[in-house]
Amino acid sequence: MQTNFAPEQLSDPRIAEAERILRRCVHCGLCTAVCPTYVLFGDERDSPRGRIYLIKDMLERGREKPPTPQVRHHVDRCLTCLSCMTTCPSGVDYMHLVDIARAEIAERTTRSSKERMLRRLLTFVIPYPRRFRFALKMAPLARPLIPLLERFGLKEAAAMLALAPVSPALRSGRFLGPGTAVTHGTRRARVILMTGCVQQVLRPDINDATIRLLARRGVDVVVADGAGCCGAVVQHMGEAEEAKAFARRNVDAWWKEIARGEVDAIIVNASGCGTTVKDYGHMLRHDPAYAEKAKRVSSLARDVAEFLFDYKLGAPERWSGLRVAYHSACSLQHGQQIHDEPRALLKQAGFAVVDVPEGHLCCGSAGTYNILQSEIAGQLKARKLDNIRATRADVVAAGNIGCITHLENASDTPFAHTVELIDWAYGGPVPVGLEHLAGYMTDVPKPRRQVEDFIET
Repeated sequence: MQTNFAPEQLSDPRIAEAERILRRCVHCGLCTAVCPTYVLFGDERDSPRGRIYLIKDMLERGREKPPTPQVRHHVDRCLTCLSCMTTCPSGVDYMHLVDIARAEIAERTTRSSKERMLRRLLTFVIPYPRRFRFALKMAPLARPLIPLLERFGLKEAAAMLALAPVSPALRSGRFLGPGTAVTHGTRRARVILMTGCVQQVLRPDINDATIRLLARRGVDVVVADGAGCCGAVVQHMGEAEEAKAFARRNVDAWWKEIARGEVDAIIVNASGCGTTVKDYGHMLRHDPAYAEKAKRVSSLARDVAEFLFDYKLGAPERWSGLRVAYHSACSLQHGQQIHDEPRALLKQAGFAVVDVPEGHLCCGSAGTYNILQSEIAGQLKARKLDNIRATRADVVAAGNIGCITHLENASDTPFAHTVELIDWAYGGPVPVGLEHLAGYMTDVPKPRRQVEDFIET
């Protein structure tokens, strides 16, 4: 793609990076077929190629001319699912281009009072577990107001309340904390677990299952003091500097653990967070105090399925004929290019795994997208649930808390995190919400497990 930036514009590192990305686009249009918003609306401006043109025009106009409402509207409607990057034959780095565009829009435009208040509320509450937990406990009191909010055009606030769990119990409360290897042999690895923000409140069982499974297989699991939200929530709203602040905090917390002893991996069990943590090296590349540390942290980051696949779990302790529909989160299959590992682990654990039709299309969760763009998210959600029903599965496995929360409250099929199902097969408890399926899991005879473990090793 031809660009027309002035030399003084290219002295800005952000614009220089954008130009390098823009020049890789060859206008082929292959990205349009896999873009969820283009599939829904057929509008070129709601496709990656169309947005690239809009972003190019916005950046070339310079800082003297603010982004037009049209640019902001169509960039806001992007889910950042990154399906376009999986498909692009030219390797266009759309993820970083749209981050640049959102940062420019945030810095150079003024949103309405309603938009500013909502976005500030989301960034004030969601990344902080205590605030988020308190907000969810208060949500049932405000739930009766949903029809009134919709009537007065406050659809985002209504969507936010609709997503909150009906029960204030919030699963089992807090996750249990770090774990020590319980294997009879030597410790095989030491890892840091990223506990995140939303997940440890909505579904702490996922962290517990991760710790149990790893500890039983000889892994010490460390939970670093001071680590928290990955920064994706604020980054996707264009708050680039605030996202870097979250990244620095995590790097500082994890670096202390790295200094205490060898760390084999930083385990991330929410794929949306994993995509962001793996990008810390890029995010902080111009920060002399953090560039090398962030690069090291990114190199250590592993999705839990990615780590387990390479780790060799051995034979499961239980076996099941349950039919599991695997929902591949966009942040895992497109953001991290992890496709086969979760399926292979579920099959190894004894489950019959089926793929969800149109698995490349986003479910509509996309962080806070299902609040800020609730109508589009609702259409994508309905489409995804129809495809899940077509699998006739007993349970849906997913690797991202955002997808699980977005889909499960309207699904006839129960949801579980991939690691919860694997933990169940390897001796852990029945995942919450799957108690009615407990009878489908049977113990594998010990002699057979010993033989399979021997063959595995």
